[in-house]
Amino acid sequence: MSESPELLSKLQKTTADVFYVSPLIRITLLLLYVALTSPLPFLSNFTHAAIPASWLSVGLAIGFVFLYGALSDRVILDDRGIRLEYPRWFPTFLRKGWSLSWQDIKALKPRITGQGGIVYYFVSKDSDRAYLLPMRVVGFARLVKQVEEQTGIDTRDVRPLAQPWMYLILLVFTLLLLLMDSWTIYTATTF
Repeated sequence: MSESPELLSKLQKTTADVFYVSPLIRITLLLLYVALTSPLPFLSNFTHAAIPASWLSVGLAIGFVFLYGALSDRVILDDRGIRLEYPRWFPTFLRKGWSLSWQDIKALKPRITGQGGIVYYFVSKDSDRAYLLPMRVVGFARLVKQVEEQTGIDTRDVRPLAQPWMYLILLVFTLLLLLMDSWTIYTATTF
């Protein structure tokens, strides 16, 4: 049984495209958190710090879960608009998602960051609110192309803030830091 071209077109438009945070970015940032915090409970014991290592471990584990949740956002594009969502288990008081219909998007405005990079914000027709264009997703070029198709906004100059090679360099240095952490933990537990 073959479907008519109109029905196929309608089905394709009602399906949503979902864009997740790049695994390279997620793994790098999670490993960096582990590398920066894992020696702390051991050093707390070694130096007889006022905060017990068990409390510190619990706090660091909670911090890891929050970071994981913050890196679990997803961008959803469908025929109605674009929205940013977080997993249901992630507390809404920490990160709120947003939603914009295609008709409500007036422009895509660039802003310079404190480090000299450029980020882009969706500007809504109905309010002065701006919504950050998610740039850490897999398939960013496809996301931007779909935004251009739906809104008519010229997106030729829109580029991701960080290139993959930047995160690869950070990942390499994070792995080196984890090696150093192993030595620190070994030293703290054997002396």
